Formats: sequence, structure tokens, C-alpha cells
Amino acid sequence: MNATLGEIRLMEAFRGRRVLVTGHTGFKGGWLSLWLRRLGATVVGVALPPTTPSFCTAVGIEDLVDSRIGDIRTEDGLREAIGGLDFDLVIHMAAQAIVRTSYEAPVDTYLTNAVGTAVVLETARRMPSLRGIIVVTSDKCYENREWMWPYRENDPMGGRDPYSSSKGCAELIAAAYRASFFNIIGGPQLATVRAGNVIGGGDWGVDRLVADLARSASTGVPTRIRNPANIRPWQHVLEPIRGYLMLGARLLNDGHRVADAWNFGPDADADVNVGTLASLVVTKWRGECPRYVVDRQEDEPPESVVLRLDSTKSRVGLGWKPLLRLDDAVAMTVEWYRTFNQEPSRIRAFSHQQINDYAARWTMTDEGQPAQGDRKEAAACA
Repeated sequence: MNATLGEIRLMEAFRGRRVLVTGHTGFKGGWLSLWLRRLGATVVGVALPPTTPSFCTAVGIEDLVDSRIGDIRTEDGLREAIGGLDFDLVIHMAAQAIVRTSYEAPVDTYLTNAVGTAVVLETARRMPSLRGIIVVTSDKCYENREWMWPYRENDPMGGRDPYSSSKGCAELIAAAYRASFFNIIGGPQLATVRAGNVIGGGDWGVDRLVADLARSASTGVPTRIRNPANIRPWQHVLEPIRGYLMLGARLLNDGHRVADAWNFGPDADADVNVGTLASLVVTKWRGECPRYVVDRQEDEPPESVVLRLDSTKSRVGLGWKPLLRLDDAVAMTVEWYRTFNQEPSRIRAFSHQQINDYAARWTMTDEGQPAQGDRKEAAACA
């Protein structure tokens, strides 16, 4: 591969490092694992079995990493899955990630997202070689006041639904472990990360807008949109993952300087409502277009109306900023699904190519500011 300066720096940090990824069979965990292997890391994944379809099964992540099935909700379950292995870095991504599912299974959501986080941290702190831990939570961890201003890392945690609350709990657990057990300069350090609403190829999650639209394109069944006016910070999955990798590289070297919470969100022009994003996905599709209908029912559980992130801290402290416009992010996402539908056998190579194309935009100046790549327009539906 032709690595950019940014990627070369990541390779220098990760080559030969042992990294534990919880949730590697998930959407974000799969993309992260693929990029970590590209950087030369030795990756062990612990997660529940992948669903079908999934990014994990489509790309063959289980052939690329040491994949282990395990339950993070108990110390015995996680220890058995790890089997006594030692790691330099732990990236904790395993989660119950769907807001609506948290209304149906709140206890399981708390067990996975809150108790599971404590289990992972307790297990990690006993690893002799540990240099750092990244706990991946959510932009929904903040106490949402339904205002137009973006949330910053020092805003209070909260959550009016079980999912959001469980992610706020995970942040508080991580902060307590940082203060209690990861507070020695030169010792292992702990950071948490909060990303916007990610989109990208290989997401088949239930009640996720782009995934539902991709299913509509295949089945012809219209996607039901409940809240078209709700505003979210949309971004391609590779944007926050690059942030996690940049943070991980720092944790492996001078971790005490970055042992904190970090937002990774898009530029303000990507904070658009659900209806706008759905329309953009449709215009980028070619051939059989996805369809959607607006259908808000009386018994729908409540969801936040407005959510934005302030990522100034990551820009200044890590040199990270978004590389993609929303238009580009949607085009990349649509092209992945179209390629998978037409030529599934080459989707691993295509996924690598998308990382190549994305990383090619990552030309760093001395100030750490990436240059925007050329925009590529996709033809609209016939």
C-alpha cells in the first residue's frame, strides 16, 4: 500500500503491538480491526458471534485476527476468552448499540454497556504489558438539553433512555478507574472517545437509517422513518476510527498527556436532519433505489431531537479533523453496498481500497491539519 505520512506514523506506533479489540465482530469494530492489521498490529478480538449479514462476515475479519467468542459481562467469561494473553493496548468497543433495543431490553443494555465496561477495565489493569486503554462510548452519553450548541467533553453525562444512560454510566466508570487505578505517569493510561452517528459500508444494524435504506434497495420494501426532523452529527466510520488510532498511538508512547475524554464529530455542515440524509442516500444510489416513507406512530419511544458534538479539543490536542464532506461520506457508503451486492467476493479488497482512498486525503502539515481530497460525484438513481 502507499501510506501517507499520517499512516506511516501510525505504523511506527502499532507495528508488532498486541491489541485487544472487544466487539470486533461489530460494524465499527470490524473496520477498526481491518485497519489495525493494515498497520501491522497483532489483533485479538473478543465478541459475540457475528450476525449475518455483517461487515465481519462480508470481509472475513475472523480470518485476519485471532477471533474469540466471549461474554464481556462477567470476569470469568472475559478471562476465559482471553486465555491469559497480555496486551499493549485495549480498545473496548463491545456494546449494545441500538437506542430502541434498549427500551426492549434495558437490563441487558446496562449489563453490557456499564457492567461490561467495568469488567474490561478490571481485566485490563492486571495485564503486565498494558500501556493504554480506549473506551468507546457514544455522543449520546451527554445530558441532552435539546439545544443547538454542540456538546463538549466537560459537559455533564446523562441520558433519558436506557442506551444513552448506559453510555453515560460507562463514562463515569471509566473516569473512576482512571482516577483510582490509571493515575501514575509512566504507567498505563485510560481515555474515552465519543463519536457522532457513523455511516459506512457493512452496517446491517437494526433501526439504523443507512442500513435500513440499503435493505430497502435490495428488497424493495420502503424504510420507515420515524423522526425526519431530528438532527444528528453524521460521519463516515473511518473518521472516528482514525481518531481512535491517533489517540491509541499516543497512549502507547506518552499516554498521560492524552488520558482524558475526546469527541470525534463532523464539521457543522454535516449536522443535518434524518430526512436530509435519507434524501442524500437516495440521490447517490444508481439502479434500484432505496425508498422510504415517513411514519411516526403514537407509541414510539422518545428520542433526542438535536445532537451535535464540539471536537475542538481533538483538533487542537491530537491534530485530528474530519477529512470527508457529508456528500463524500454518503457516496463512499453507497458504493460499498453496491459493490457488495454485485461482487461480494471482492468486498475485502474493496474495503482496503476505501481505506487507501481515505488515507490518501490525510496529508499532514506541520500543524496537523489535513487537506481535503477531491470530491467524487455519484450518479443518481435511474
